[in-house]
Amino acid sequence: MRTLVLGVALLAATATLASAASPPAPAPSYHVGSSIPGPDGGWDLASVDPVAHRLYLAHGDSILAVDLASGKVTPTLIPAQRAHAALAIPGTREVLSTNGAANTATIFDGATGKVRAVIPTGRKPDAAVWDPATRTLWVMNPDSGDITVIDAASAKVLATVPVGGSLELGAADGHGHLFINVEDKNDVAVVDTRTRKLVRRFPLAGCDGPTGIAFAPDVRLLVSACANGKAIVSSPNGALRATLDIGLRPDGALYDERRHVALIPSGGDGTLAVISVAGTPRVVERVATAKSARTAALDPATGRVYLAAVDQASALGGERPKAIPGTFRIIVVEPSAR
Repeated sequence: MRTLVLGVALLAATATLASAASPPAPAPSYHVGSSIPGPDGGWDLASVDPVAHRLYLAHGDSILAVDLASGKVTPTLIPAQRAHAALAIPGTREVLSTNGAANTATIFDGATGKVRAVIPTGRKPDAAVWDPATRTLWVMNPDSGDITVIDAASAKVLATVPVGGSLELGAADGHGHLFINVEDKNDVAVVDTRTRKLVRRFPLAGCDGPTGIAFAPDVRLLVSACANGKAIVSSPNGALRATLDIGLRPDGALYDERRHVALIPSGGDGTLAVISVAGTPRVVERVATAKSARTAALDPATGRVYLAAVDQASALGGERPKAIPGTFRIIVVEPSAR
């Protein structure tokens, strides 16, 4: 019996060592699949409700919704006032949107558009983040340099957290910490979501104008997108892990935990950078999407990435390129099957 137990133990140890020594699974490749046409107009951030199979997009003066099963587009699920975020609230049927021109956030039913609450925020509310540790919503207010904390159940403001700087996107680690890219300071602000206090900041060396940020919980790494065409991979304490080349003018960052890749859309050159964080962080692919496709939403169930875009006319002088009417669409980028 002792010999048998010892043999089983040795086999188990050998299997464990073999597993530890085996290389990480390769990242999937991606390709552009279909596209979903929609109405003309500006846009900002988007999100997917993987349970309801719906996409929500902040689309100028409205929140646009797409039934991902049928492709049906609802151009105005609710009206908005310079919408910036459209965040599907996990575990509910509801969505939170931010209204940059009205200094408010709206919580509404994602299927019917029925509004439950309109909530005052700081100045020019922009991105919004769900914190699973406290089941609260965090709205970034770049003009006032603070964050409005909202209780999702009661739709009441719990606190205003001063941070300082032009706050861009944020990412929660699920254990009570929120990481926010601060665009004009080129750093990351770290907030304790239980005490609702700023606890530290750390610089993003080599990053000019950080926007999107994603947290990879399986490897405990942060991936920040920078306007100067860099992605900074760091640990939660700020230790630099990698500086990677991506496209110019990104405005978002996603992490697909199932496929172990970060995804950064860049509107400047129309690419989607696929970054493997298994082992040494590296860019494994840059998928051609469309110039202007700078924000994206991930469906974690399917791995599909949705990017709003338009075709652009040639820029005159120092002006921004103008959208060509009738070309607005949502590009669907598909992962390969494993």
